[in-house]
Amino acid sequence: MTSLMKTTFGEYIRLLRNENELTLTQLAAKLNLDSANLSKIENGKREFDEKRLPKLAKIFKLNLTELRNEYVTDQIGKHIYETNCTKQLLQVAEEKAEYRRTLNKSLQTQ
Repeated sequence: MTSLMKTTFGEYIRLLRNENELTLTQLAAKLNLDSANLSKIENGKREFDEKRLPKLAKIFKLNLTELRNEYVTDQIGKHIYETNCTKQLLQVAEEKAEYRRTLNKSLQTQ
């Protein structure tokens, strides 16, 4: 997984599951979920619990940082969609994020 996918995180899990020829029930058991909840996650009706990312990475032998990036970009994308955020607002948000980075750096050097 070198480049981020243009899918929801649930769709991404389904893709991984199908590529690895696991049934919904098999993957759900490995994640300590019931298959109904995993189905809801795959269909975008329920959120994937971020605390399960290390387990998901281990099951599919994925880099945890890359998997977390996939998860975070989906969360950000969902929020942008739900708040009907404009490109101008996104630009301001990125500027605020950069400001926070500089604040954080200055706090660390004090």
